[in-house]
Amino acid sequence: MTSDLAIEAKGLFKVFGRNTRGAVDKLKKGASRSEVAAQGATAAVIDASFDVKPGEIFVIMGLSGSGKSTIIRMLNGLLEPTAGDVLVQGQSVTNASDAELRRIRRSSISMVFQHFALLPHRTVIDNAAYALEIQGVGRDERRARAQEILEKVGLGDRAEAMPDELSGGMKQRVGLARALTAGTDIMLMDEAFSALDPLIRREMQEQLIELQQELGRTIVFITHDLNEAMFLGDRIAVMRDGRIVQNGTPEEILTDPANDYVAQFVQDVDRTRVLTASSVMEPPVAVTPLHAGARGALRIMRDLQVGAVSVVESRSKFIGSVTDRDVIRAVKNGDTDLRGILRQDQPVVHPDEPLAEIVERSVESPAPIAVVDDKNRLMGVIPRVTLLAALGNVPAVTRENPIIDVPVSVSAGELDKTLATVEDAAPAAATPTEGGV
Repeated sequence: MTSDLAIEAKGLFKVFGRNTRGAVDKLKKGASRSEVAAQGATAAVIDASFDVKPGEIFVIMGLSGSGKSTIIRMLNGLLEPTAGDVLVQGQSVTNASDAELRRIRRSSISMVFQHFALLPHRTVIDNAAYALEIQGVGRDERRARAQEILEKVGLGDRAEAMPDELSGGMKQRVGLARALTAGTDIMLMDEAFSALDPLIRREMQEQLIELQQELGRTIVFITHDLNEAMFLGDRIAVMRDGRIVQNGTPEEILTDPANDYVAQFVQDVDRTRVLTASSVMEPPVAVTPLHAGARGALRIMRDLQVGAVSVVESRSKFIGSVTDRDVIRAVKNGDTDLRGILRQDQPVVHPDEPLAEIVERSVESPAPIAVVDDKNRLMGVIPRVTLLAALGNVPAVTRENPIIDVPVSVSAGELDKTLATVEDAAPAAATPTEGGV
């Protein structure tokens, strides 16, 4: 059987103690964890369901005792679920025979442990190549493949060192190299960086993302650290008392927590490192096509009472902005072409850029930040007030009611007077929405 998903967890329960099946039945009927505990059963995982897509980093996070490590042990068959099923690339792990389970572990899943789990009597390269040795790969080939991965994790020059000659960070790199050398599509990482010093831990997190992007592995990462989860995860499952209480992207969990428990978890997270331009941008309302000229730009400024508008060419390609003062001056001089007054110093960012990289540019810019795609098409704008509201977790702006944060620098009367003058003197100009905007 094949599947478009790397891992599927379906209604997982894991109960330890007496009468585990009876405890599952009670939990399914609404009994609490404490109620089944009173009858001698410990519910470690309760009705956990999720899927992991190929090539993503899926993080399961929660405090000690939440059930996260129990889940990861069910994913590779180290623990058998009391109820439910785990599928790896479409094949059931729960119902697999011993031979099938060994094959899945050799070919599909590798594990990185919290406390390194290196073989102390083997060199770094032999530790890294150990999975290939188990698979029956010849010595020269497995050492060559291990050396290649050791180079990627920054240990190419320590291949012949012994584990006791390495720092903690180096030992964890060997553990990571061993999992990568195994060549499996899926890596399970149980609190893999929690024993490391903060600086080394951050380096390992960054390296993991780089390696995942380069090699395209699917990673399930267990952690109790929310900042680590937010930094690493494409999606995050938050656990409490054996249950998954929210499953979503870092942005979804940060901006729309499912309950008070999750809200308390995320209240101290550095939002600038998690939120991106696309998550806070507003629709580009104050926009004019280049062909509409100064009169079209002036009309938009008057109607929206803003002091600047973004200018686009055909197919919404962003080319700059113009201000009210420059437009009025051009109109009074009889120059209606926007090219002569176009400002190209408006900050431009990609939708995936984190807010940490945007804040300073917003402070220095008189116009909203322009958000463009890879073809330089205008996707949205980030007014300063919207950025501040996002950083302060204030729901001040919605897409249905955008805030235009470019106050006019000339009086409304002067805008009206100038526009009335040019409209009396010339035929109607193209409307701002013509030309594919």
